[in-house]
Amino acid sequence: MKKITAVLALLLLGAATSAHAHVASNSFLTLRLEGARLDGVLELAVRDAEIAVGLDSNHDGKVTWGEVRASQGALVRYLGEHLQLSGPEGACALQFGAVKVNERVDGNYLWQPFTAICPAALRRLTIDYRVLDEEDPSHRGLLTLVARGSGQTAVLGGAHSLQSFDLRHPSPWSACGEYLQAGIWHIWSGIDHLLFLLSLLLPAVLLRRAHRWQAVPQAVPAFFNILKVVTAFTLAHSITLSLAAFDLIHLPTRLTESAIAASIIVGALNNVVPVVTEARWRIAFAFGLLHGFGFAAVLSEMGLPQGARLASLVSFNLGVEAGQLAVVLAVMPLAYLLRGTRFYQGALMPWGSTTIAGLALVWLIQRATA
Repeated sequence: MKKITAVLALLLLGAATSAHAHVASNSFLTLRLEGARLDGVLELAVRDAEIAVGLDSNHDGKVTWGEVRASQGALVRYLGEHLQLSGPEGACALQFGAVKVNERVDGNYLWQPFTAICPAALRRLTIDYRVLDEEDPSHRGLLTLVARGSGQTAVLGGAHSLQSFDLRHPSPWSACGEYLQAGIWHIWSGIDHLLFLLSLLLPAVLLRRAHRWQAVPQAVPAFFNILKVVTAFTLAHSITLSLAAFDLIHLPTRLTESAIAASIIVGALNNVVPVVTEARWRIAFAFGLLHGFGFAAVLSEMGLPQGARLASLVSFNLGVEAGQLAVVLAVMPLAYLLRGTRFYQGALMPWGSTTIAGLALVWLIQRATA
C-alpha cells in the first residue's frame, strides 16, 4: 500500500510541475468583410507558435521579442499553409502584416494581422483551419466573423476544420450550436474548473466519522451528495455568467482567475483538513459565483450575436453543464466502487487533494504575478 501511495504521489507531482494554468490550446480568429476583402487577425499563443514553428532559437526555454521577429517568416509560411479562406469564385490571397504581442490572462499571444483579397464580393465564405492540426489535435480556433452588420461565431479545428458561412442571410440561431460546442469544449479544456469540482466530489462517496473518512453504506446518500454539489455549482456560475454576459457586473480578469485558483486550494485542502463536511454544496455555490466570471471571459472573447444573445448564452451554459455532467458520470461511479478501499481513503483523498491544492497554488502565483 505504501508503494502504491508513493507511486501515486510521484505521478501527481510530475503532473503538477509540468502543468500550466490553462491546458486549453485556443486561438482567436477575427474576420471583418469589406466587399471582396477580409480584414483579419489571428491571435495565437506564444507557446503554440513555439510548437508550430520553433520560436525559441537558442533553446533556453524563453521566447524573446527578437526571436519572435526573426521567426515571423516561418510563422507566415506556416499560417499560409494551415489557414485558407475561399469563396464560390475561388481562393482568397492572404497578405500578412507585422506581428505584435498581446497579453492575455493565460500568457502572451502573437497578434498576427492579415488581409484576404478574394476574386469577387463574397456571398459565402469557406474557412479551412488546420493550425496545429498535427502538432496538437486538441487545439481549437474561436472565430468571430462580422459581415454586413451581422456577427457569426464558430469553433474551428478538429472534426470542424472545414466550415462554410452564408454572408448574405446568416441565421442568428445557427450560432446556438456553436455556443453549445464552445461550452462543452471550455469545461473539458479548462482543467481549473474541473479540479475545483473534483475536489468537492471526491468526498461525496464518504462520510466523516470520528475524525476519519468512512465509505457511505449505500448509493443513495452518495447520489444526493453529488447532486447537491453539482446543482449548487451550476446555479452559482449560471447566475454570474448571465450577469457578466449582459454587462451588468464585471470583475477584472486577473482577479477572477486568481480567485478561481484560490477556490481550488480551499476546496482541496478541505479534504485533507476537513472544516466543512456535510455542507460542501455551500463551498460549491460560493466559489461557483467566481467560476461564472471565468466562463464569462470566454464569452467576451467570442461575443454574443445580435438577435440571439439570450439563446446563445443559454446554449453556452448548457454546453458547460453537458461537459460537466459527462465528467461526473465518468468519474463518480468509479469513485463509488473504490470508496471503501485503502487506496481511495488513504492515498487518493489525501495525496490527490494535496496535489490539486499545490497545482492551484502554482496557478495562483502565476496569475497574481502575470
